[in-house]
Amino acid sequence: MSNSCADNPGPGPDVVRVGTSYDREYIDQIEGRLLEAVERAGYEKASRFAIKLAFEEAVINAFTHGHAGLGEDLEIRIEYRVTPQEVYIAVEDQGPGFAPGGIPDPTLDENLAKPTGRGLMLMKAYMTEVTHNTAGNRVEMRYVRPGG
Repeated sequence: MSNSCADNPGPGPDVVRVGTSYDREYIDQIEGRLLEAVERAGYEKASRFAIKLAFEEAVINAFTHGHAGLGEDLEIRIEYRVTPQEVYIAVEDQGPGFAPGGIPDPTLDENLAKPTGRGLMLMKAYMTEVTHNTAGNRVEMRYVRPGG
């Protein structure tokens, strides 16, 4: 397993780009650093929860769906930037991607038993903005601080 972390000088106090294979301990460390930066920037508990949930869903989706049927040693790329005004998170897998508009609405009765769509729904519910690249293998999320 290959894990790498590089601080990238940029416009915010915390700009980080990370590559990781599915190593739960290392992913937890990345999440911990992200949440520490969010807390240092003064975000409230509810905001930290929203950011944590969206981050976890994006990472889970990358490994579970993006890398489904591919080698276990493939890395995902995680990028985040934390400022007092907003948090930016990007998660990119090496899979073929998907069409976000083609995911069935998990809140409809006919889709309640389907195992897809809930993570994306939660990301959209908690983050200010959620977008995907054209290929559908990179999600970018922004959380704008309430009242900011």
